[in-house]
Amino acid sequence: MKSFQGKRAVVTGGGTGMGRELAVQLAKEGCAVAICDVSPENMAATKGLCEAAAPPGTKITTHACDVADENQVVAFRDAVAKAHGDSVNLLFNNAGIGGGDSFVAGDRAEWERTFGVCWWGVYYCTRAFLPLVIASDEGFIVNTSSVNGFWASLGPNVPHTAYSAAKFAVKGFSESLIEDLRVNAPHVKVAVVMPGHIGSSIVANTRSVLGKPPYLEMDAEEVKKSRRLLKQRGVPVDEWSDDAIRQAMHQFASLFEHGAPLSSAGAATIILDGVREGRWRILVGEDAKALDALVRRDPENAYERSFLKELAATGHFPGMAARDS
Repeated sequence: MKSFQGKRAVVTGGGTGMGRELAVQLAKEGCAVAICDVSPENMAATKGLCEAAAPPGTKITTHACDVADENQVVAFRDAVAKAHGDSVNLLFNNAGIGGGDSFVAGDRAEWERTFGVCWWGVYYCTRAFLPLVIASDEGFIVNTSSVNGFWASLGPNVPHTAYSAAKFAVKGFSESLIEDLRVNAPHVKVAVVMPGHIGSSIVANTRSVLGKPPYLEMDAEEVKKSRRLLKQRGVPVDEWSDDAIRQAMHQFASLFEHGAPLSSAGAATIILDGVREGRWRILVGEDAKALDALVRRDPENAYERSFLKELAATGHFPGMAARDS
């Protein structure tokens, strides 16, 4: 798909981050875009940016949808068909949240909520929109996995099970579709996107979706949990006040978004370039490439402490080995 002009795209999680930037860059090229998100305010902001960037007459629509709810996804699909017509060229299954850290000791509802958005959202949207993609003359399904779709870790002492399990599922599902589409819909391609650390508001968005207040408003129980998490990561927090814990977690979320090695806009450009080139495997960020190479070279030791030192030596993840010291 060398050009997006005149195409029709669906972008889930289009209210912020990579989803927003994908929508804006597609609209700028004259691609009609249907965005879904759980935040009407964020979608309205994205729509404004799209309309400012797009050629006159480019259709941009927004749709409230929780992708973990199949009924909402089907209603979203029907609304897109009504607004844009009965075919879609591009489906970006981008919506995602974090959370669900420990399968052993964590909250089951949070675990399943995270897994539901990150995996079932991809499944439900692909099921719902596949007939519209097949109805197009040229189609591409782009599923966002993660480096945690091939390395299920955030480093020592930090369980990361729900998100990683979901992203592994997205990767496997996407790869399995390659031959399926070749046999049954050869004009449709699929790609799996695996970003490293991308500057986005996923940390703040996750708290909102999970029904939690901002970090600065955490209650005493959440402060206690955050204190334990920071201590596991090697931060000396024993003498910190509860407000200091709140502030530290707030700063972590801000640093994740604004201190990332690659912006959401840069990530969206890499993804769209991969689609233009017809690639099925799109690594996003130099950190993603470095991690992928290490895991492939020595998968048996990918979860050992020695692996973290090799990872730190690449220059992309220096904090992980330090936390193990």
